[in-house]
Amino acid sequence: MAVVVWVAEGTWRACVDAARVHAPPGAEVVLLHVSDRDVPGAAHGAFAGLMGRRHPRGDHADGWGSDPGSRLEELADAAGHGLLDAAAERLGRPCHRVERAGRTEREVVAAAEGADLLVLARDGDRTHLGPRSLGPAARFVVDHAPCPVLLVWPGAAPGTATLPPEPDRR
Repeated sequence: MAVVVWVAEGTWRACVDAARVHAPPGAEVVLLHVSDRDVPGAAHGAFAGLMGRRHPRGDHADGWGSDPGSRLEELADAAGHGLLDAAAERLGRPCHRVERAGRTEREVVAAAEGADLLVLARDGDRTHLGPRSLGPAARFVVDHAPCPVLLVWPGAAPGTATLPPEPDRR
């Protein structure tokens, strides 16, 4: 059995805990982190400048004059490594660590191809039960996953009192 666990900031602990409970002892567990390249891409574009003009590279120690997108990519990669290290420690069993970069929701779906289970957490409104508890990325993954999905609450689930009232059917 192959289990992919989506490790994302703010929700990874719940996903790892669910994998510890639901993945059989002999299962191959893959901890997956995806860095979205939209922000570094925007910084690269901003650095390129208006109408194709660029700021000259500087030789200053503080990086003045260098492309901030490169630094943002480095920071995202370091954060991903840190999350995967913490997730592997919390999992407490052998696992593979996979880092991908790109559109997060598409990379998660692609990484789940061939898996027997994908574990992810709700990333939307966590104060109410219902469809708004899924943000756009998680909704896309749930709708397009090529395998069964275990969807977990990253904290205590709200009570059934948060359900909207039944529609009047008169």
